[in-house]
Amino acid sequence: MNQTALEFSLRQTMRWVVSPLLNPAIPVRLQRQLISKAYLTSIPPRGCHFQNIEADGLPLTRVSYSEEPRGVVIYFHGGGYICGSPKTHRGLTGHLAKSSGTMLIVPDYRLAPEHPFPAALDDAENLYRALLDEGHPPAAISFAGDSAGGGLAVALAIRLRDKGIPLPASLTLFSPWIDLSNDHLYSPEEEPLLSRRWIDKAAHLYCGAESRSNPLVSPIHGDLSGLPPMLIQVGSEEILMNDSQRLADAAKRDGVETRLDIFNSLWHVFQVHAGQLNRATAALDEAGEFIRQHQHIEEDTAHP
Repeated sequence: MNQTALEFSLRQTMRWVVSPLLNPAIPVRLQRQLISKAYLTSIPPRGCHFQNIEADGLPLTRVSYSEEPRGVVIYFHGGGYICGSPKTHRGLTGHLAKSSGTMLIVPDYRLAPEHPFPAALDDAENLYRALLDEGHPPAAISFAGDSAGGGLAVALAIRLRDKGIPLPASLTLFSPWIDLSNDHLYSPEEEPLLSRRWIDKAAHLYCGAESRSNPLVSPIHGDLSGLPPMLIQVGSEEILMNDSQRLADAAKRDGVETRLDIFNSLWHVFQVHAGQLNRATAALDEAGEFIRQHQHIEEDTAHP
C-alpha cells in the first residue's frame, strides 16, 4: 500500500474504530480494555526488548533496542489520565528507543478516577528521584510523553524546578495536553480521533476538586522559565493543536529553547503508527535525534 492510501486508511480507522471508543458514555474500565485492543496495531520494531519490573511499588516497563543503550528516557504514556499503560504504547516507545539509542522507562502510573490528581504526578516524581538516587545524572535523563503524558512531563519539570531538584536534559512532547480547562481548543476541518466531550470527562475525573488552573494540572498556567529544552510535535487535524502552539509560545516567552513541529493532515499522536506510516517514523527519528543531542552521557553511567 502506498503512503497516501495508508494515510487515508489509518485516518478512517481512527474515525470509525478508535474514536467511538473514546465515548464518555462508556464506563472507564471497559474503555481501558477496548482501547488496549485498538493499540495492537501499533507494533514495535523487530529486535526491541521489553522488561516488566517494579520499582518501589510502581510497575514499569524497560524498553530498549540497542544492546548498549546510552542514557535514559522516562516516557509518560497518554490516555487522558484515565486510560493507557506501558503495554498500549509498546509500538511508540519501541520505535523511540530505536531512534534515540536510549533505555526507555515507561511507568504504569496510577490512573483516575480511582487515583485522581496528584497521584500520577507523585508516581512520576518518585520514579525520577529513584533514578537520581541510583546515580543517574540528570544530564543523562530525558522526559518524553504523549497527550496527557506530555502534560505530565511538563508538570513534573515545573514541580522539580520549584523544589530545587536538578532537571532532566530535555522534554519531548507529542500532542501534549497542557490545558485541562479545554477553553482554547482548535477547530480543525477534520478531527478523526478526539472529542470535546471525552476530554472534558477525562479532565473532570482527573482533577476532581482541584482547580484546572493549577500549573501542576495545566502547565500552560505556570511559569516555564528554567525548564529544559523542548521539542513539541503535533498534527494539524486535532483539537489539541492549540495546546502545542500555546505551550511553545509560553516556553519561548519564558526563555526556554523550544522547537514546534506541526505535521499537516495528521492526527492526535500519529507517532503510534511509526514503522508503518513514513511520516510517523520520520517524526520519531527527529525526536530521537533531539534526545541524543541534549543528553550528556558519562562513560560510567551509560548503561542503566
